[in-house]
Amino acid sequence: MGWRLKKTVVMVGMMGAGKTAVGTSLARRLGVPFLDSDEEIVKAANMSIAEIFARDGEAFFRRKESQVISRLLETERCVLSTGGGAFLSEQNRRAISEKGVAVWLKADLPLLWNRVRHKDTRPLLRTSDPYRTLSEIYEARVPVYATADLVVEARDEYSVDDMADAVIAALKTRPDVLGKD
Repeated sequence: MGWRLKKTVVMVGMMGAGKTAVGTSLARRLGVPFLDSDEEIVKAANMSIAEIFARDGEAFFRRKESQVISRLLETERCVLSTGGGAFLSEQNRRAISEKGVAVWLKADLPLLWNRVRHKDTRPLLRTSDPYRTLSEIYEARVPVYATADLVVEARDEYSVDDMADAVIAALKTRPDVLGKD
């Protein structure tokens, strides 16, 4: 017996938490589209997020991000991955709460650092001490992420599919989000 998604599932959490990978696996299992707000912004702007940050600044990027998230929440039911900072916006949290369900992929700092330290695609970590920067971002954001509708704990030993299973288990507790076919 399959599952029917009644609301868009919005993956939130820190960079490196697995929002894109887990979201893709989850969407495949639920038979719904997977969308990534960062990819949608890149498509619309025709430049990378790093280029947008460099040219227009973070405030401009956050405005565009809110517009894209709002538009995507209006479309068909899907799994939506958001950028790490998207959930910090009260406007975004309200839109997600009204039209979807926020799932926080809760990963601890050592796991996140292990996943992001060798990547040059994180504009916020282009600092003289990227670990300290990640730690500061983590400390500032965790209390906001903790307000998400559902929390799924990421573990180092979990595969992407294990995490998708854990998200489905959490979604099963919400009949307003996930129903049986």
